[in-house]
Amino acid sequence: MKAATAAKKLGVLLQATPAEFQEGVVSRDELNALQTDPPEWLRELRRTGPHPRQVVASRLGVSISGLARAGITDPLTTDAIDAIKAENPRWLQLERDTQAKVREEAARLKEKDD
Repeated sequence: MKAATAAKKLGVLLQATPAEFQEGVVSRDELNALQTDPPEWLRELRRTGPHPRQVVASRLGVSISGLARAGITDPLTTDAIDAIKAENPRWLQLERDTQAKVREEAARLKEKDD
C-alpha cells in the first residue's frame, strides 16, 4: 500500500514520518509489524505529534467538522492539544456537547433497531 495509506492506518502524519517511509511502499505484513512492535520514530510520533486531524479530534473529544468550525485545520502536537484542553475554550465545550448528543442519538437508534 502507499505510504499515505499506511500512515493513516497508523494514525500518524505522513509528512512527519522518516523519508524512507514516505518514499516507500508498505506491505500488509510490514504494517502489521509496525502496529505490533512500533519502531522508536513511530512511538515518538504517536506520543508527541504532530498529529493528523482525526487524532487531534479524538484527543479533544470532538469531530473533525468541529475542529474546522473552530478554525483548527493544521496538525497539532500533543503539547498544543494539552494546552487547548487546559484552556477549555467555549468552542471546545460546545463541540464536546455536540459529540455527546450525536453519540446518545446513535446509541438510541441502535437500541431501537435491536
